[in-house]
Amino acid sequence: MKQYTDNILFKINAEIEISCIDSDVSSDKALYMIDFIRPLFEELREFIHQYTFQDANEEILFFKDIKPFILSKLIYFNDIYLLELRKPNGSKEVLKEYYKKKQTAITEFCNANLDFYQYYRSKATHLDRYYFLREHENYKLCHNCGMFDKDPLFSTCCDHRVAKMLAYDMLEIYLQQRLQELERKEVIENSRTSLPDNPFLWTGTKIAAIELGYAIYAAGVLNNGNADIKEIMTYIEASFKIDLGDYYRTYLAIRERKKDKTSFLTNLINKLLRKMDEDDKL
Repeated sequence: MKQYTDNILFKINAEIEISCIDSDVSSDKALYMIDFIRPLFEELREFIHQYTFQDANEEILFFKDIKPFILSKLIYFNDIYLLELRKPNGSKEVLKEYYKKKQTAITEFCNANLDFYQYYRSKATHLDRYYFLREHENYKLCHNCGMFDKDPLFSTCCDHRVAKMLAYDMLEIYLQQRLQELERKEVIENSRTSLPDNPFLWTGTKIAAIELGYAIYAAGVLNNGNADIKEIMTYIEASFKIDLGDYYRTYLAIRERKKDKTSFLTNLINKLLRKMDEDDKL
């Protein structure tokens, strides 16, 4: 079983890394990931229908860890798809309220499942046979798991609940990023109103601007090195009318470059040296 499930997990993780490289998961990206993961999930269902677990521990491992991890991705991308599809057109305050309402729903789910949350997060195992073995449901423990309408060969009392918990962990991060993005845009707009109008528009790549911003930050050449990266990036965005998005995530990608990690700065240096050589010939 391990080789089969590892292969599915590898495919899903690889596709997420390729398709969702930034934090701005649009409804189109979410729908694409749903269409990608769903057939793999159904393949897994058919596999388990035919598979005989070696022992109770292997079955618990599958329904406690493996299936919930895969199902959580489906729930997560489905929640994002519906969230973005139903997003209201309105002011930033309207959008903030919309995202905060979903955060409240997540909190209510956590509170309604607090005992199970504590059991799962503490890595307890003494109730696993009731929670994660098929045909071992205990209604006193699982009265709110909706176990009456499930695939009996592919479901246990609480595997779906674990998947939802994991999905909500990811969704909470997503919602926080959306709220931070709205607040960041407000800061940029306010900064632009305080700057004199200028004709300069950044026409290079977003990655190049981020590389430049981090270079300025690393050099400590603004305010005796007391300007933080957020202030520097906000000024670049406001001054050059560019949206840098999640610049820290982009910075992490820059750090992972195999060849020239500072390709934009290297290019600047080369072009300046070439300009100096050309001027020397005049």
